[in-house]
Amino acid sequence: MSLEAGNIVTGTVTGITNFGAFVKLPEGETGLVHISEVADTYVKDINNFLKVDQEVKVKVISVDEKGKIGLSIRQANPKPKPKDKPRSKPKKATGPSFEDKLSKFLKDSDERQQILKRSVESKRGGRGA
Repeated sequence: MSLEAGNIVTGTVTGITNFGAFVKLPEGETGLVHISEVADTYVKDINNFLKVDQEVKVKVISVDEKGKIGLSIRQANPKPKPKDKPRSKPKKATGPSFEDKLSKFLKDSDERQQILKRSVESKRGGRGA
């Protein structure tokens, strides 16, 4: 079986660096699991996730023309399904409806304009204009 992108295989961690881990694959080839492909969470220290000689399931994500193999532990493991959030029931309208609020606003607005108009007219009328 030749290695192709998308294959999932089991390998053994042969070395750990600050940027990832080297994994020996069943066919004798070695690939690199970049630190960003180790886990779904942030990995500050790869040694907290992997140890030398540990068996890991990896997904082949790339094989370039020079023979470098890019691997991913994160993509080889199925992601847990997010829990469904309970749907909230639609809230029942409590209090006046939008139309009621709008008609009250227009009525109050008309009353205020009339009061303002009377006030302006009385001030003009008081000066003898």
